[in-house]
Parts: sequence; C-alpha cells; structure tokens
Amino acid sequence: MTSPANAAPQPEPLWQPGPDRIAGARITAFQTWAAERYGAPAEGGYEALHRWSVAELDTFWEAVADWFDVRFSTPYETVLADRSMPGAQWFPGASLNYAEHALRTAEDPARADDAALLYVDESHEPVAVSWARLRREVGSLAAELRALGVRPGDRVSGYLPNIPQAVTALLATAAVGAVWTSCAPDFGARSVLDRFQQVEPVVLFTVDGYRYGGKEHDRTDVVAELRRELPTLRAVVHIPLLGTAAPQGTLEWSSLTESDNEPVFEQVPFDHPLWVLYSSGTTGLPKAIVQSQGGILLEHFKQLGLHCDLGPEDRFFWYTSTGWMMWNFLVSGLLTGTTVVLYDGSPGYPETGAQWGIAERTGATLFGTSAAYVMACRKAGVHPARDYDLARVKCVATTGSPLPPDGFRWLHDEVRDDLWIASVSGGTDVCSCFAGAVPTLPVHIGELQAACLGTDLQAWDPQGKPVVGEVGELVVVNPMPSMPIRFWNDPDGSRYRDSYFEMFPGVWRHGDWITITDHGSVIIHGRSDSTLNRQGVRMGSADIYEVVERLPEIRESLVIGLEEPEGGYWMPLFVHLAEGAVLDDALRTKIKQAIREELSPRHVPDEIIEAPGVPHTLTGKRIEVPVKRLLQGTPLEKAVNPGSVDNLDLLRFYEAVARKRG
Repeated sequence: MTSPANAAPQPEPLWQPGPDRIAGARITAFQTWAAERYGAPAEGGYEALHRWSVAELDTFWEAVADWFDVRFSTPYETVLADRSMPGAQWFPGASLNYAEHALRTAEDPARADDAALLYVDESHEPVAVSWARLRREVGSLAAELRALGVRPGDRVSGYLPNIPQAVTALLATAAVGAVWTSCAPDFGARSVLDRFQQVEPVVLFTVDGYRYGGKEHDRTDVVAELRRELPTLRAVVHIPLLGTAAPQGTLEWSSLTESDNEPVFEQVPFDHPLWVLYSSGTTGLPKAIVQSQGGILLEHFKQLGLHCDLGPEDRFFWYTSTGWMMWNFLVSGLLTGTTVVLYDGSPGYPETGAQWGIAERTGATLFGTSAAYVMACRKAGVHPARDYDLARVKCVATTGSPLPPDGFRWLHDEVRDDLWIASVSGGTDVCSCFAGAVPTLPVHIGELQAACLGTDLQAWDPQGKPVVGEVGELVVVNPMPSMPIRFWNDPDGSRYRDSYFEMFPGVWRHGDWITITDHGSVIIHGRSDSTLNRQGVRMGSADIYEVVERLPEIRESLVIGLEEPEGGYWMPLFVHLAEGAVLDDALRTKIKQAIREELSPRHVPDEIIEAPGVPHTLTGKRIEVPVKRLLQGTPLEKAVNPGSVDNLDLLRFYEAVARKRG
C-alpha cells in the first residue's frame, strides 16, 4: 500500500530486529499458534496481533492461559464475566496458585540443579540458589507458616532488601494463600508503619540491617519499633544479614527453612489476593493496592514470556528494591523458567558503571535499569562495551521515567549497535506495563515500541476523544487482569474509583501525558498529576508535608516533582517559614535529615527554597498541579483558574522561580 503524497515520512529506526530474530521470538511462535487455535491473524505482524488482542479480549486471554499451560485445579466458567471497570470479573470458578507456577521448573529433573536465583551484593560475586533448593525452602517455610496459624487471606510482611530470602518468603506466603507485602529497609519506621498498619500483618520477616554504598546500616531500632507498633503480629522472623543474633521473641530464618517438606500449594480462586503494593497519592495514607493471584499470573506470563521474550536460557536482571513493583515483576521471571538475578546494594558502587559489571558476572540477557542510571552513566563517561563483556545482553530495558533521546543514542553507541532498547512504562497500580517492549518491532529514538497486548491504550483529549500525534491523557479502555481487585480498607470502592475513574467514568485514567504516534509507538511526557515519581518510585507529597511541618521552623511547605527534558528529575521543596525562622544551612540540614530518617533518602528534595507562602484552593487544598505547570513554563493564565485560588499573587512567586531556572 502506498502512502499519500502529503503523508509525513516514517522516521528511521535506531534499531530493527533481523529476520532471524523475528522468526525466533516467542511472540512470533505464539501468534502462529494462536492463529491455528484461536483465530488470531496469521499475517500482519505485531500490529495485527495487538488489534486482535483488544478486539477479542476474552479469546486473547484464554489463549495466553493455554499457551503458558496455566494449571487450573478447578475449571473456569467463562473468561470475562463482567467487563466493567472497576469490577471486571476474570475467570470465575477457576482455582490455581501463583507459587506453584513460579516453582514449576523445579519439577523438571534436567533443570532442578540449575540456578533459579543468582544473588549479588556489593562484592559483586554471584551466589546461585538452585531450583531444587528454592522449592525445598519454600516448602519448609510454607509448612512453618501454616504451623504458626497463617491461613489464606492473612497478611505476611517483609522488611527486607533484595535477597533470596525475600523471594522465598513471598513464594511461601503465596503457597499458603496468604497475602504478601514488603518494604525496603531504607524506609524509616514511619513510612513502613503507614503501609503495614493498614493491612495488619500476622508475620513480619526482617533483617538486622543492610549494606549500601560500602557501609553497613543497622536497622535493629526500626525493627523494634515495628514490632511495638504492629499489634497483630504473631511471629517475627529474623534474617541475620549483618550477622547479629536474633532478638528475644523472634524466630531464626534458618530454623524455618531447614526441613525437607514438599510444598503444598493452596488452591485459591482466580481473584484471591496475592500481594499488596503501595502507591502514594497527594493526600492521605499510601494507597494499599491489592492484586490477584490469577490476574498477576496471566499478566506476567504475557509480559515476561511474550514482550520480554524470556525463557529457560535467559538471565533476568533489573535494578530494584523490594519497595518497588519492579521487584515483584522481577520475581515473576521464575514463571518462564528464567534465572532471576537479585542485586542488593547501591546502583553505582564502587563506581558509576557497576551495574554493567553485574551484567557481565551474571551473564544477564535482559538488563533492566532506570532511565536515570543510563543518563548518569552517559554523564560520567562510562563505556560499558569497552570495559565489560556484555555479549550475552540482548535487551536493555529502562523504566522509572521516560528515556531521553540521548539515552537511546548512548546505549546504541556504548553498549552495542545491534541492541534491543526497550523503554517501558506502566505502574504499581497494575504491576505491569501499558506500553514498551516488543521483540519484533523497530526501536525509534525517544519512543516506546508499542502498546502491550491485551491493553487498549489510548491518548484522550479533555473531552474524552482519542487523539493520535497529539499529547493526551493515558487511558486504558478495557480491563486488564492485573488491575487492582480493590484497595485495602476501601469498603465502598470510593478511593479506588476516585484514583483512576473520576475523570472518565468506566475508563482507566493513569495520570500520565502521552502521545501515540502514527506508526503506533508511544511517547511518555511525564505525570499529568502532582504525584512525585522519582526513578519509578511514586511518592506522596503528604508524607513529606507531615515530616517537614512537624519542625517548629516550618509553617507550611509545598513539594513538586518535575521531569526535565534531558532525563533528569528536579524535586524542589518550598517552605513558608515560621516567624523568626531563617532558612540557613543548619535548617536545610535539619529538614533533609528529618525526611531521610522518617521517610527515606529518595524523599529528600533536590533543593529547599524559601517561599512567601503556599497557595491554596478556595476550599483550603494546597495547589500542586498548577505550580508544577508554572515551573514547567506554562503561563500563569493557562496554568490555573484565577477564581479558584485564595491568593493569586503567591503564584507569581513560583512563576518567577520558573523564569529564573529557564
């Protein structure tokens, strides 16, 4: 088909998969098979397959379950009983268990001694955990959890770094049918309690501390506070990462994982809770997002097995912590029989290029990191291909923020010119991607390759009309299996509806600005709301206000997160001082120290700026989105409705800050 004479020429791709790569991709095999069995289009490549996957949603997800041989211990009545959002009902009648699928590879005698996990700390020497050992330890721990009285639906929590014990604890929890939830040990006690107190865990797995940046960080005081403030705990399990003895009244990890029990996998309904993730809004406690065993199982099979092209011969690395959904996503690499690489430590220790050294030592085939790390390597003059053997790396994937064009070029030039670069975007809310990696499509600079299968991703204008080639709100117009089944402690579902369905009822609005190009790729422009998003970790401004405004010198504060054109992220904190207070170095240090200790180092602002006041709506709510727009250069008259502000003159101060920066 010829293009119209006035059509814009297609941009030249940075990378294009060759015929052999396309033919060998698992998504190609799936399309051929689904064409024979389920009526998928045999021709037309990914574009045709995607159209079919959203037009025939029920059939597509049934094909995914069949292709990946999902074990339903009781059959499903239908695929999608109710398509409404929120409230879609997937695979009613079906029973299964996520952990059973994650450990299925261990049943193969030929694979039992292969590495399921490769654990690397800041010494950078990998330690392997075999499939057989992982399965045995999960079986032992699951039996001990049952002996402690843990039952399906109970919550089990982890205050753990990215170590093999965290994976074992998650899988044992899922095997029992209990609900997993975790925070990284760089979180302060208040951040953890704001999360765990909502879900009332009965078991807590903890470490005595962690290592980061060449230093040991003792967390025994924080653990003691968690034990005091979580009255529902029946047991605390001590993991001596720093070698300290178990505190009185706790259980030793080693004693719970030493028996040789065959795992018993509780068969639970498809929509039974698997885990709780946390995503912070702009007000109130972090949202406690509940996702289902079956929904995550199907979504992650699709995402990892088809989009990421992972299989038994692969090694899957992603730099993450247990407080981020990417850790849960990483663990699901086990579903495809892939060896999962766990790294616990600083991303740039002992030097900026350290993550590439981990890829070399572990033989990683899919190397996942943040866009910020790629840009830091570029700025620091790191040369991955020159200094490391990266022959096995076939894909570098990035998330957390959009990968800038210079990041694409740097990876192409400094890692390999025949490199699949997958910039992906999704959210904690679905623990997956809306758009990103497709092994059979070209890569264009600054663009995500395409919307994912089964995801009817669109860009909408304020009137709710789809736009192509223009900036719009990221919306998903059909349900995904991994969308939350509910928020914890949200009995009438109002907080869930307000979070995603307030702007466009019945349609998921995510809070990102995107452009869908005429060739089907996706460009992410950053948040369309005021949620802070640093390296992919979404944080609520309310957490920061609570800590900062406890200081007597601070009357009120306003924090803004800005995605910058060159890939950076600027997070200033504006403070309105109490009478007589002075914003000097001592007060700046005091503010940063309070945030670091009570929240986490990620919450510490890049700059603290004195402001004459904080603007509010007429109902008294802090104005965050308009200030963000002002700092991005939007003129005042377009950034805010003047009639909705209590003091318009205050906004001129923030406009002046933007001019000064610009």
